[in-house]
Amino acid sequence: MKIGVLGDNENVIGYRALGFDVVSCDTKEAAEQGLKKLAEECAVIFVIEETSLLIQDAIAQYHQQKIPAVILIPGGNGSTGIGMKALNLQVEKAVGSNILEDKDND
Repeated sequence: MKIGVLGDNENVIGYRALGFDVVSCDTKEAAEQGLKKLAEECAVIFVIEETSLLIQDAIAQYHQQKIPAVILIPGGNGSTGIGMKALNLQVEKAVGSNILEDKDND
């Protein structure tokens, strides 16, 4: 099983050293092409949150499939919260309830 990482060079370069397939991109077009390339080869694709904002529609298409799993992760500037929100939606869709939600912080 291959794992891919998609995002700007600064945020993804370290993942290459861990053996992940890395695609660096700075534009919407490059991000869409990179996602498509990784989807052909990888079972899991981590996408830096900032990059995900460029290609939300393309990512949504993959959420309808079992493979590849597209997971949003924070970049070097920290989390924007969209990765956790996306994960919560996927869990709620899968099990019918958001079991990850922190009830104490609402």
